Amino acid sequence: MSEKERSLRGLTAAPPRWKALWSRPIGRFLDHVVYKTTVLGRENIPAQGAVVFAANHLSYLDGPVMVGASSRYMHVLVRHNMFRGVLGWVLHASGQIPVNREGDRAALQYSKAVLDRGDCIGILPEGTRGPGDAASMNSGVAWLALNSAAVVVPVAILGTRHSGEHRDKIPTPRRQLHVVFGEPLSITREPGVSGRVSMDRATEQIRLRLAAHIAASQAATGQDLPADDHLSSKHKGQQP
Repeated sequence: MSEKERSLRGLTAAPPRWKALWSRPIGRFLDHVVYKTTVLGRENIPAQGAVVFAANHLSYLDGPVMVGASSRYMHVLVRHNMFRGVLGWVLHASGQIPVNREGDRAALQYSKAVLDRGDCIGILPEGTRGPGDAASMNSGVAWLALNSAAVVVPVAILGTRHSGEHRDKIPTPRRQLHVVFGEPLSITREPGVSGRVSMDRATEQIRLRLAAHIAASQAATGQDLPADDHLSSKHKGQQP
């Protein structure tokens, strides 16, 4: 059995809604007890209906911090090889969805099923922990937006990694973090345009919106992205 198959062994369908009910309290504990998190733009989150939350990716904490800051419960796509041991049990039990960043149709189908029932998906479409500026993005978020009725809410997560810190570093307790939710974006297919071109255009549309939102959020909060994106040579090319 492959590593991917082992990670998916406990997931044969979209995770049920109830599994996400206890992940948000854990996220809020991290946001407001372990760290000091300021949340802006929560009024931009639709109260009902399917939503894809698309956030930048700086640190291991980005997913849990986003979950705790949101007013909606969500199921987050998490790198498949994190589903091991105790952490893997917690991720499965809280309704998170394992995804192989090299291409994972099953994870997208499970996510679409969550959206089709009117619930929310969280995704870090940059794919890897990095500068967090949305300079590049995978197409999974666009696929979900084009193949469901979901809107895309851009999310800027700032402070989970500072300049000079390694991508593996967990922030020290009581650090100031910022989560900023942007205005929702509706993505539609263009008539007379092929599926591949529609996907590419939608991906770039979402990327540009997220990048602009991150830049505006830096100005609004005074919190910058890591200036050097420190990464030891030992880990280059191996980061999730």
